[in-house]
Amino acid sequence: MSSSQITALALFSGGLDSILACRVIADQGLRVLAVKFVTPFFDYDRLAARSSYQAEMFRHYGLEVIVEDLSSGYLDLLHHPQHGFGRNFNPCIDCKILMLQRAKEMMAETGASFILTGEVLGQRPMSQRRDTLRIIERDSGVGQLLLRPLSAKLLAPSEAEARGWVDRDRLLDFNGRGRSRQIALAKNFGITDFPAPAGGCILADPILSRRIARIYQGHSFLTAQSLTVNTVRLLFIGRQFLLPGGNWLILGRDAAENAQLTAIAQAGDTMLLMTTRPGPTALLRSVGPRRLEAQDSAQTESSAPALSDDILLAASLVVRFGKKTVDYTDAVTVTVTQGEHLSEIMASPLLDGSFQTWALA
Repeated sequence: MSSSQITALALFSGGLDSILACRVIADQGLRVLAVKFVTPFFDYDRLAARSSYQAEMFRHYGLEVIVEDLSSGYLDLLHHPQHGFGRNFNPCIDCKILMLQRAKEMMAETGASFILTGEVLGQRPMSQRRDTLRIIERDSGVGQLLLRPLSAKLLAPSEAEARGWVDRDRLLDFNGRGRSRQIALAKNFGITDFPAPAGGCILADPILSRRIARIYQGHSFLTAQSLTVNTVRLLFIGRQFLLPGGNWLILGRDAAENAQLTAIAQAGDTMLLMTTRPGPTALLRSVGPRRLEAQDSAQTESSAPALSDDILLAASLVVRFGKKTVDYTDAVTVTVTQGEHLSEIMASPLLDGSFQTWALA
């Protein structure tokens, strides 16, 4: 089989290493099909802008990219990742295994002969040690189907090399956390607008990851079993509150977050906003009665106020976080949308200090 008939399926993060790995193999005359996996924890917005993202990657890097949603399996993975978590709530080893398992399934769909990644030996302390790279190959089931072009000369030959599909002499021996060799290689390929290295996964964020960790550890008003993609996306938007009636409130902090909340809203959600003054869009979602703190251990659930009571509180918070005016303390009309029903209520801003205990970290 000639190299022009060979297709390599590449795990594509969009970072410099994955770009270079794809280009190194494409430079040998093979077709490279890059797959961008997304979940609610990283790059999920690519799904809504799939065509423009694909066009951008081809324009900048000459790469053919497909976008694949990995969300369902990922939410299950977080219950008990076999290889544990990183510094925060990031299951990096199991994440890579899951991606490779799906990539292996996609080989038949795409006509690919092998898989490649942009991994660099020794670059990441958890997932790119030599022993860990072997574990990932084994547990994903890809074995010698996997080629890591940037460190290939430091690793055992893959099937693509053994079969002569890829010239091992033209592969690389990158090692460690330095970036100078990657940057030099990028310049050789004429790539000058490559992304800066940065962690894009929310689960590696020391603050935001706590919201997810608490859910899976049973310390949240949400349960891991009830998590959906929609729910996870809401967790990372705006100001978050759990109101006394057990209802979850999210306030947008700017126009972009207001638009996100409007787009994510589901049937059954209550939406609130002011029409006479700039301010947040609010999404109020019923998540069941709020559990009491330990001071009343005999009672497991509060006698939750009606949803209408929390709607009034939500409206007052909308006013509180709206643009301040001369008559800021006066009552303002807040529009409330529940399904097809539209109503208006008058609400005054809540006083500072009266709602801090409802805020979610």
